Amino acid sequence: MVWRLIKSSSRRTPGCSIAGTTPTTPAWWNGSCAARKGWPGPRWRWSAVPRTRGCGATGAGPAPPKAPAEIRRALYRYPVSEAHEGLRLVDLGDVRAGATLEATHDALHAVVRHCLRLGLKVVVLGGGNDISYPDCSALAAEVPSLLAFNIDRHLDVRADPVRNSGTPYRQLLEEGCVQPGAFHEVGINSFANSLAYRRYAEGLGVGVHYLAELRERGAGAVVRALVEASGAQGIFFGFDMDVVAAAEAPGVSDPSPMGLTAKEVCEIADVAAADPRTRVVEITEVNPVYDRDGITARLAANVVMRALARGV
Repeated sequence: MVWRLIKSSSRRTPGCSIAGTTPTTPAWWNGSCAARKGWPGPRWRWSAVPRTRGCGATGAGPAPPKAPAEIRRALYRYPVSEAHEGLRLVDLGDVRAGATLEATHDALHAVVRHCLRLGLKVVVLGGGNDISYPDCSALAAEVPSLLAFNIDRHLDVRADPVRNSGTPYRQLLEEGCVQPGAFHEVGINSFANSLAYRRYAEGLGVGVHYLAELRERGAGAVVRALVEASGAQGIFFGFDMDVVAAAEAPGVSDPSPMGLTAKEVCEIADVAAADPRTRVVEITEVNPVYDRDGITARLAANVVMRALARGV
C-alpha cells in the first residue's frame, strides 16, 4: 500500500535526500538509497516547483506557490486501485527556488536528470509552464531520441528575450533538445496564439493539433497514433491545465471558455500511462486562487493518477 506509506509518513530516510530539494510533509523519502538491500526501489518520483516567475512575465495570472501543495493534497486522498498495485512512489518535496528564474531552472534540471539517471520516471508539479524547458531538456540529455508533447492551448514559442512561461518550447527547439518532427502541440486554440507563432511552429514542421482535429478524431486517438508511430526512446508529456475549458478547470492562470474536456485530457494521460517509454510527466499552470472548490487541483491529480496507472 505505497500510497498509504506516503500519506502517513513524515520521516526522512537518513542520508537519502536529493540535493536541491526541500522535503514536504507528508513525504516518503528514499533518494540514493534505492539500491539498498531489501529496498524495492520506486518506479516513479515526483518533485515540485514551489515558485516560478515565468507566468507574470507574459501578462497572464501567476501560478502561485500553493499549486503543488493543492495538487498533492488531492493526490494523497486517492486510494490504491488495482491499476496502481506494486507502484513505488517517492515525493522528493519542493525544488529550492533560486535567486533568478534561470537558477531555479538549473536546480530543477539537475534534480530531474539525477532521477532519470537512476532509471526512474518523474512527475513534476508546477508552477508556471516555463518549467517545461528544464524538465524536457533533462530528458533530452538522457535519451538518444525524444518524443515530446505540449498539451496546451498555447504554443509557447514566443521570441521574448527573457525566459517566461511563453518561451520554453522555442528554447527547446532552438537548442536542439527536441526535433520539430518529434514535437507535438496538442489542444491548440488558434484564437489564443499569434499568427506569427503559428507560422513559426508549422514552418519548422512541428505537429500542431487544433481542437477541431481532436474533436473529430478523438484526443486520445490522436496522441496514441503519434506515440505508436514513433521510435523514440523517451517520451515527455507536459500538461498545461489551461488546455481544459474553464467550466471544468477554472483554477488556471489563463482560463478560457474553449478547450478540452476533463475526459479528453484524461484520455491523453491514459496514453502516457500505456507506453513504458514515458519518462517525464509535468503538470503546470494550476492556480488555486481562481479555483472553485479545488476542482482544478483534483483534475490535475486525476491526470497524474491516470499517468501512473497500468492497464487503463
